[in-house]
Amino acid sequence: MFKRLLQFYVYSNLFIAACAVLMVYQAGWLLLGEDPPCFLTGFVLFSTICSYSFHWYLSSGSVIPSERIQWLKKYRFIHIILFITGLVGVGFFFYHLREYWFWLLLSAFATFLYSAPKIPHPLFRLLRKVAIGKTIFLAFVWMYVTSVLPVMVTNAAWNTGFTLFAISRFFLIYAICILFDYRDRQDDKAAGVRSLITYLGEKSITGLFYFSILVFFASTLLLLNYNYRLLPVILLLIPGVITAALYDYARKNFGDMFYYFVLDGLMAFSALLMLVFSYFRIS
Repeated sequence: MFKRLLQFYVYSNLFIAACAVLMVYQAGWLLLGEDPPCFLTGFVLFSTICSYSFHWYLSSGSVIPSERIQWLKKYRFIHIILFITGLVGVGFFFYHLREYWFWLLLSAFATFLYSAPKIPHPLFRLLRKVAIGKTIFLAFVWMYVTSVLPVMVTNAAWNTGFTLFAISRFFLIYAICILFDYRDRQDDKAAGVRSLITYLGEKSITGLFYFSILVFFASTLLLLNYNYRLLPVILLLIPGVITAALYDYARKNFGDMFYYFVLDGLMAFSALLMLVFSYFRIS
C-alpha cells in the first residue's frame, strides 16, 4: 500500500511540484526575509503540475527498464486530469499576478520549449536536432522560477547576494540534471535527441559534473560575504555534498525511484532542512 502511494505521489508529479514550492519558499526566506506571495506559490505549484503532466503524457517508452513508464502506461489518464487541473490553476493565479505578466510568460514559454520536442509534429521534432543544451536549459528554467521570480513579483531590488544564490541553485540543479542525462543517453540517442551528454565521453562528463559542484560550493560560500548567516549556508551546501557522494552510484543504478525521488528531492532538501530548523527555532 505504501509503495503504491509513493509511486502515485512521485510519478503523478505531485512530489516535484511540492519541491518547486519549497524552493520558492526558501528563496523568500533567504533573499527577502519573508514568505513569498501566496499567489506566486500557487502559480508555481499548478504550473509545475501542468508542465510535467504535459511532458510525461507525451513520453511513450524507454530503452532501459522503467517502472515509471510502466506506471504511465497504466495511469496515463491521471496526467490528463492533472494537466487540466494545473491549467485551470495557472489561469487563476496568473490573473492575480497579471501585473507581472512578462516574467510569468517568460517562464511559461521557456518551460514549454523544454517539452516541445516530444510533440509528435515535424516542426517540433526538429528541435530534437538542436537540443544539445537541453540540460542547461532545464536547470536555467528551474533556477529562474525558484530564484528570480520571487524577487521580480515583490519588486525587490536585485543585489549581488541574489546573484550568488541564483548561481548556486543553477549549478546544483545542473549537476543533478547531468546525472539524469547520463542515465537517459540511450533514450536520447534512440529518439534522435542531441544532448551534450550524448556527445561527451566518461571523463568529460565527470569533469563537467565536478566543475558544476565546485561552482555550486564557491558561490554558496561567497554568500557569507553578504550577511548571510552560517547555518543557512551550511544547509545550502548539504545537498551538494550528497549529490557529489552519489555520483558513482547514480551512474550504475538507474532506478526510477532513486532518480525521481532521491535526486529530484535533493533540489529542495536544503529548503526542507531550513523548514525543520525554523520549526524547532534553531538558528
